[in-house]
Amino acid sequence: MKEVLVICGATATGKTALAVTCAKMLESQVISADSQLVYRGLDIGTAKPGREEMQGVEHHLIDVVEPDFDFSVSDYRERALPVIERLVSRGVVPVVCGGTGFYINSVLFDYSYGGAQADEGVRRKYTKIYETLGAEGLYALLKEVDGSSAAKIHPNDVKRIIRALEIYELTGKRKSQLNDGNRQLFSYLAVAVDYPRDELYARIDMRVDEMFERGLVDEVKRLLSRGIDLNCRSMQAIGYKEVIECLNNGQSQCTMRDIIKRNTRHYAKRQLTFFKKLPGIVWLSPSEARPDRILELLND
Repeated sequence: MKEVLVICGATATGKTALAVTCAKMLESQVISADSQLVYRGLDIGTAKPGREEMQGVEHHLIDVVEPDFDFSVSDYRERALPVIERLVSRGVVPVVCGGTGFYINSVLFDYSYGGAQADEGVRRKYTKIYETLGAEGLYALLKEVDGSSAAKIHPNDVKRIIRALEIYELTGKRKSQLNDGNRQLFSYLAVAVDYPRDELYARIDMRVDEMFERGLVDEVKRLLSRGIDLNCRSMQAIGYKEVIECLNNGQSQCTMRDIIKRNTRHYAKRQLTFFKKLPGIVWLSPSEARPDRILELLND
């Protein structure tokens, strides 16, 4: 049996329900791998599972920080990896579930950053650049010297960006040249549900409509009234940034819906492209994506 089960793929493909059922059958727990579910108060726009959907299964990495916290991939790995390791050590198969590919990669693979020693002086240098130019400016520097590494690092993962720049400055070699950043930590089965594109888009449209019916606009207004800055990473999530922009521009909810549906479809395409590169991933048709079938694959 594989040590870890990963249920991933595009948004609106039923990952949560599938993960919960598998976790119950495995007598295990779910580790969320969604970059927006970590934030408290972002419930409707993130399709955050409630108690009923969780069905008594323990979930991790949901509602762990406030919306104004700048939560990174490194923060995720530091919190999620010990949970996974603890379950694996007990012979329990953890179920990692989500659509944030960088999060999933961070707990499946060991990014050793080239083995170069740390240099606090170099780190302080790039930290000052980050404080001046922001994550976008720092990421641009990495793209200039090591585009391959930049493609594998989230633009907001400042710790890993600084480390890659540090390696380049200290060794004169690009981190991507060192080829030791993808050692597999666990044996795993990764599965994703492969809906036909038109069916996937219909599911996305339905989900967005449900979000508005549940009060997405009011949720965004409550967050803003709490003083959550619109530039916070949490508020840049699809669904939140569009509502804010439309409110500021006096646009209708109908316009908001259309824009969110369009942006979510684009995001789903990016997710599919990302996960196609995940080694060993198994794509299942909707009819094949049954918990009993997944557990069969897990035991192969």
